[in-house]
Amino acid sequence: MRIPAHSVCTAIRDDIVAGVHARGGRLTEEILARRYGVSRVPVREALRTLEAEGFVVTRRHAGACVAEPTEQEAADLLETRTLLEPLGAARAARRRNDAHLKVLRGLVRLGQERARQGGGEDLRSLGGWFHETLAQAAGSPSLTALLTQLRHKIAWMYDVDPPAGPVEYWAEHGAILDAVARGDGERARALTALHAERSAPGHRLRFTSGTEKAEGVRNSQRPVNTASLRH
Repeated sequence: MRIPAHSVCTAIRDDIVAGVHARGGRLTEEILARRYGVSRVPVREALRTLEAEGFVVTRRHAGACVAEPTEQEAADLLETRTLLEPLGAARAARRRNDAHLKVLRGLVRLGQERARQGGGEDLRSLGGWFHETLAQAAGSPSLTALLTQLRHKIAWMYDVDPPAGPVEYWAEHGAILDAVARGDGERARALTALHAERSAPGHRLRFTSGTEKAEGVRNSQRPVNTASLRH
């Protein structure tokens, strides 16, 4: 399936996160260009971007390969998130606009409704959209980019258990939103830090000591899911 050239980077990243391209596997320009229906030029540019983001490494005699992060690197990501997400929430309290608040309120309302009904797979997506919108509301493109990259990497390295108490989990989202809506940056920061700390134990590494989990790793012939190309 042919996709726009500017979406090649997103497509390759999404496939790395999903396990289509296994950790340590080679990323050959010619094969990737054929897979995504583009020339090798945008593929080459995408690989450079993904290398800067930490998803790809260049190895002597092998070329571009999917990175193989260590357990320590994965742990560092969660720690970094506990520092950056609260900063983003504090800035959002000062810089958000009415459009941001409208989206956040809609997501919280829907998330709380789904949580009362017993949860479901869509709760994870709603939570991701909430934090993505909160990052955008911070009004800092560099911080938003960092938080977006963090979310991608955490999704790549970890499986996340559903929250034990989805109603309470979404009540935390509601409290963060209230603080942001009132312009209370310090409360938004504190609540987001607590929320990140509470959610951290639900993250389970997808690999141990450099060993790839057999499940979830698929061959590179899987069709591209263009519905996930949101960037």
